[in-house]
Amino acid sequence: MTTIDTDPDTGLDPLEFSVTRNLAAKNAAERDAILASPGFGQNFTDHMVDICWSVRGGWHRPRVSPYGPISLDPAAAVLHYGQEIFEGIKAYRHADGSVHTFRPDQNGRRLQRSARRLALPELPVPYFLQSLRELIAVDGAWVPSGDDQSLYLRPFMFAKEAFLGVRPAHKVAYYLIASPAGAYFKGGVKPVSIWLSEDYSRAGKGGTGAAKTGGNYAASLLPQSEAYENECDQVVFLDQDRNVEELGGMNVVFVYKDGTIVTPQSDSILEGITRDSLLQLARDRGHHVEGRNVSLDEWRQGVASGDIVEVFACGTAAVVTPIGTLKGRDFIDEQPTGTLALELRQELTDIQYGRAEDKHGWLYRLDA
Repeated sequence: MTTIDTDPDTGLDPLEFSVTRNLAAKNAAERDAILASPGFGQNFTDHMVDICWSVRGGWHRPRVSPYGPISLDPAAAVLHYGQEIFEGIKAYRHADGSVHTFRPDQNGRRLQRSARRLALPELPVPYFLQSLRELIAVDGAWVPSGDDQSLYLRPFMFAKEAFLGVRPAHKVAYYLIASPAGAYFKGGVKPVSIWLSEDYSRAGKGGTGAAKTGGNYAASLLPQSEAYENECDQVVFLDQDRNVEELGGMNVVFVYKDGTIVTPQSDSILEGITRDSLLQLARDRGHHVEGRNVSLDEWRQGVASGDIVEVFACGTAAVVTPIGTLKGRDFIDEQPTGTLALELRQELTDIQYGRAEDKHGWLYRLDA
């Protein structure tokens, strides 16, 4: 069990949160009806967390308040210059009723890296972790207990200062909201079809690709629509040298016939925490793991020759999904199927839900 209450570098004391209860909170019957079939990102818990930041005051006014609309000045910098970042993390109900999350320190550090790239203040990891605990303290009953269900936690930060001018904002808001989530794939995990985007890029060298910021996802929406038009589930992007980058919201992993596992790696790819965890589990099994450039030609030729025996995508929401087809303007490549992706998925989720030993100390209890 990971215990991360103070930052050894800063020695920060916990924040003193004020709590205002939602008088219109769902009753137990209403909440249970939602949790019976929560979907994904459709319903939200009764409360939210927010912390203010300013150049003069630093991080201040931490509070838990009723979930509801956020009031913004029409000149708020985020609306004009897109200065915002976010994270995605899940809370899991274990068999004994306790609530845990998975490697939240890594999400906190990635939020800091994203903030640095978008010229936003870096929320200290202890404050990030405390925000998760404070929300669970009031909305813990929203963590579902069904198979493959979780409470999806969405921390986000944006520039709220009202001004027109291109510079980092002097006032920023950090929020945390939560949404109960069911199984990402109804009927079980199935191979997905991938459309190769050749006209659009997700991010460029020196850009914001390694940051979790909304602009990257906005840039993926048009090519994702193109994927749907071509009867594909997802889109995969290439860099300027035609190396594979990632899907619209997931990392890509290749399994070679000698057992080597390769994942694309560059400064324009988001560092996936799910991917990192899966690769560690693969190393535990004795697989050699490489992070390097993978060209489109290597992918296609490797599948054609049998050198690549499995391809899958991974991310927080879906965990793992096998890739069944790669489709381009003038080709359709059926992808080889294997068992490793789903075995790793089962191993990872067993740890997250407390069904298997947490040998790496990845779990972090939120309701203690």
